[in-house]
This record gives sequence, structure tokens and C-alpha cells, in this order.
Amino acid sequence: MATTVQHEPSLNHATGKLEFSLDVPFPSSREAMIALRSLSPDKEPRRGGITKDLSVQDNTLSVRWSADEARILRVSVNSFMDHLSLVLETMEMFSLPVSQ
Repeated sequence: MATTVQHEPSLNHATGKLEFSLDVPFPSSREAMIALRSLSPDKEPRRGGITKDLSVQDNTLSVRWSADEARILRVSVNSFMDHLSLVLETMEMFSLPVSQ
């Protein structure tokens, strides 16, 4: 259904935070919005140390992380990937039609 395009983690020298971005293209904007709505309610359990921003542009779901520590970033990205995998499997199982 979707191919994931990852970008290398990088250090933002201005803020001193680690940053990571992930772009997930979908067959249509409808599927991208369904994924966004399914994944958006999951806030980071920790009050500090990490932020995660989700957005959709056309048919691409984009996720941007910013974290104080590599460990926190890794845990958040891994958790998100697990949830994304479940969303993709569910969408595939229900065979959502591609919008025109």
C-alpha cells in the first residue's frame, strides 16, 4: 500500500535537539488523512524531551520528531512505526477504495 521514505536523523545545532522526519506516501489523500486521524490521538507519554508533529500534504503523511536524547527518539519512532504498521494492515484488510 505505502512505501516509507525515511530521512537520516540529524542534530539541529541551533536547538541542540535530535531531529528525525518520515514521509509515507499513500495511494490517495483520503488514505493519508485516514492514517493521520488514526495516528494523531497518540500523544507522547512523556511531558518533556520530545515533540512529534504529523501533517498531510496531498497523499503524503509527514511526521517530524525533535528530541533531547537519542533513546527517547528511538522509542518514539519505534512505537510510531508499530502503530503505522497496524493502521496500514487494517486499511489493506478493509480494502479502502482509492478516491478519484
